[in-house]
Amino acid sequence: MKQTHLQQLVMPWFEAMPDAELFSALTATAIGVSALLLVYVFTRRLMLPGIQSVVTRLSPERIGALAPMLTKLNRRFAGTLCCVLYLATFDNVYPVTEVAALVLKTIGQIVLIIYGGFIISSIVSIAGGIYNQLEFAREVPIQGLIQVVKLITFMICAILIVSILLEKSPTYILSGFGAIAAVTLLVFKDTILGFVASIQIAANRLVTYGDWIQVDSYGADGEVIDLGLNTVKVRNWDNTITTIPTYMLVAGSFKNWRGMQESGGRRIKRSLNIDMNSIRLVDEAFHTQINSAIPLHDYIRVTTLPDPVTNLGLFRRYAEGYLKQHERINRDLTLMVRELQPFNHGLPIEFYCFSEDKRWISYEHLQAEIMDHLLAVLPIFGLRPYQSVTGQFSANEQHVVDKPSIKVINAAPKSKD
Repeated sequence: MKQTHLQQLVMPWFEAMPDAELFSALTATAIGVSALLLVYVFTRRLMLPGIQSVVTRLSPERIGALAPMLTKLNRRFAGTLCCVLYLATFDNVYPVTEVAALVLKTIGQIVLIIYGGFIISSIVSIAGGIYNQLEFAREVPIQGLIQVVKLITFMICAILIVSILLEKSPTYILSGFGAIAAVTLLVFKDTILGFVASIQIAANRLVTYGDWIQVDSYGADGEVIDLGLNTVKVRNWDNTITTIPTYMLVAGSFKNWRGMQESGGRRIKRSLNIDMNSIRLVDEAFHTQINSAIPLHDYIRVTTLPDPVTNLGLFRRYAEGYLKQHERINRDLTLMVRELQPFNHGLPIEFYCFSEDKRWISYEHLQAEIMDHLLAVLPIFGLRPYQSVTGQFSANEQHVVDKPSIKVINAAPKSKD
């Protein structure tokens, strides 16, 4: 065992003892370890938090939001500083054998590389946090690129660790990657596809945080809460989380409701099926009867009515006038009431307009109010909505069913005996 400089300094303390060399070696080792612990505690608890508090005062809102990441960086920086001091003072402090020295130095170098990778990861995370505070960050997310940088960083750290263990140059390790390229592509297939997809998503602004997307093949219908390198997390409206491979947003198709959210309204497209047997021409008496129930002149321009006019024509024009005067309908966007192709369930009348309030609950309530009103005024125009028989009977029909007539048929003839 080779004596170190620190051991020689403390050797006079133990000259009178029989195992002076052993005690001096243990003392030197204890001093070295204690010094490292003191440096770590001072750096981790006093120096770096003090610097962080001063910097945070410059911008409490922006820098304060990065406090968790800065704290993590402080802890990793303190560990890195201790590793550097450990390796720099090893030969002068720790009296061990050559084999033990080789092992301990190798462990110190590996830990230093790992800490270095974590520091770069923290710096990248802080840079991403600063970027996310910018106004256009929601339109151009870079979470996928941040994860790629971290992945490359740890791959380089892994190569350096292997090179230290094998005592070979990193270029020697890299030269062997060509032989395992196929395996590497297979293992990192999703990562490579996700990286390319992340670039396309960021460049074309396909998806960003907070977008409402709908991916039917994965059962996703909700808000994007995370855009990662490999996966995109969607919080559905029932508060479940759906995970989608990032590359599927580029390879497949999905619906992004951002356009609706940024537009002037949310579309209402509902229809009523009218019983075609209730459609008829309107005479003067029936027209007067409708006017007594509803002031048609408030909703319909009489000069534009054809002669003769049908009760369905009046209803369509009334419905369109009602929608135009509704305070919660955006009249600057398309608004119309039209007839669709008739079929065996009646004649569909479609109401097409846009709600000014795009929030889900308000939107659904508005749809219900419009349909309730239009269904309620149908009988005033002499129209009936078409609906299939529900299986319910009137009182007279129920009475007949309760007392059915029984008729015996195919009775056997009586025997002549």
